[in-house]
Amino acid sequence: MNFAYRFLGSTSASSDAAASSFTFAPDTLRAPTFFTGKVARHLAFREAISALHHVVVSDLRFKPRDRTAYFEWLKQNEANFLAEATAQSEALKPRIAELQARIRGLDQQRNLLMQPYWKAQRAYFDYLYKQDRDAWIVLDPVITVHPDEIFFECFSLDESSYGRLSCDHDVFESLGEMALGTTNIDYSHALYDEFQKIRSYRDTTLTIDPSGFEVQTGGDADFREEKIDLPDSWVRGFLQVSSAMTLPAHVFDLHPVDMANILTRLAQKKEKAGPRSLRFVLTPDAPVEVVIEPWNERLRFRRSIYRGPSAAEIRIWGRRRLAILGRTLALARSVRVHLTGSGLPSFFVVDFGGLRFTLGLSGWTANDWSSAGQFDLLAPRHKVDHDTAQRIFAALGSAHAATPAELARQTGTGEPLVHAALTAYTQAGRVMFDLDKSLYRLRELTREPLSPEQLRFASPQEEKADRLIDANLVTIGRIDRNQGARAVTGSVLDNARNEQVSLVIDGDDRLVEARCSCHFYVHNKMARGPCEHMLALRRIVHAQVDGVAQDGQAGGQAIA
Repeated sequence: MNFAYRFLGSTSASSDAAASSFTFAPDTLRAPTFFTGKVARHLAFREAISALHHVVVSDLRFKPRDRTAYFEWLKQNEANFLAEATAQSEALKPRIAELQARIRGLDQQRNLLMQPYWKAQRAYFDYLYKQDRDAWIVLDPVITVHPDEIFFECFSLDESSYGRLSCDHDVFESLGEMALGTTNIDYSHALYDEFQKIRSYRDTTLTIDPSGFEVQTGGDADFREEKIDLPDSWVRGFLQVSSAMTLPAHVFDLHPVDMANILTRLAQKKEKAGPRSLRFVLTPDAPVEVVIEPWNERLRFRRSIYRGPSAAEIRIWGRRRLAILGRTLALARSVRVHLTGSGLPSFFVVDFGGLRFTLGLSGWTANDWSSAGQFDLLAPRHKVDHDTAQRIFAALGSAHAATPAELARQTGTGEPLVHAALTAYTQAGRVMFDLDKSLYRLRELTREPLSPEQLRFASPQEEKADRLIDANLVTIGRIDRNQGARAVTGSVLDNARNEQVSLVIDGDDRLVEARCSCHFYVHNKMARGPCEHMLALRRIVHAQVDGVAQDGQAGGQAIA
């Protein structure tokens, strides 16, 4: 997907002994959105926006070891190895030694001649790393100005973490001019260093610069246009995490010290084998317990009581991403945890009092096929006619933020239809759900509405699996459990042919082995990922056996 931005100048920051000022350059291709305010909660703002930066640059995907230097060394010494291996007599050894000494001399001369070049090359790469790291950020953060708060949103490089920093207007000592709306901002890595200079004794001013909307001369040399080609998976991941906010969840408050204890234990040990999960044991009116696997170390938090109506045991993976919360905990009042289910997205809302940082984690750190097909967050739950959906969206647009009950009263529509309509708009990137205040907010993620149908499925196999499930063509045969792993067999009726499927799902809920009688598997094995029959059987196992909710019904109307 192609995105185009147009900025007047660049985001800038300045600091002196008396004040710090941050001026963000908004995207002038979007509707005018600007804001000016003097920050009152200096230290909390510094820690929260620094955590947001860590989300922006987060990339915990596996990076294979760079073996370029090894292969270069092997190439240079290949002649020596060959000579040593083929030496047949003592008479050749003096000649080999002579040639090796000559080669070493030539290598030394080459190194001496090339040293200035290598030094300049290293300096150039260091310069790029410090000055042009912005190219590594796929999508600039989004800022939304609302009547009650201003909030920043971003998504990580590895497509697995979502960050949101919301600031009530009470967080600012004074407010200047503002225009409500959403805009992309020009973000720079150098800003992070400036954030660290925020102090309680300095005035700190936050500005979304309105001048770009006042000067609309296309040929102005100060205007800078950027075009970014984003993979669909990046945008799909953002919408998937956003849609997950609307799912029912187990909610409880953790004391910041308890959250810090979890991070400390994770930092002290490094697991060498699975399962690598955090298991939350929730009992009504009892302290929250967390089991750190694979060591089965149980932490009991007497300061954090679970007030939910029913007991639950929920596992989350990708726990190393929680380290992003580390520097926010010292000033936090509480950490509210939202767990939607085992292997499903989870959210951690750090409350500073008027200022909140939300970290949303997808089910896994790696958004690969191992987690595909577990749930479908992008499927509408109910059919909503176009006129009703438009009325609901217009009512939300006039208020910018509202609860489903308020919108139902304004439009004379039932709450289930309000939820369904707003969920569809969430899928289009036009609405988001505020976990902390339990209401929907108008937020246009992009300048043009996104197409849910284009982003709904990650692959043709996932789309076919969805159709097979809707047609009720999947049958579970047998499930055998052994040391935390599950061996599942079943059949899928596809084109009048019963495809026989077998799966092995390990303790980390990863698909570690699979077989199918279909043409796709016979020709590709697992090199191109699982076939549609494997995905369909796995989803049915999650829904009917593991109790993981399959969100959505087929046939809902997509709303643009």
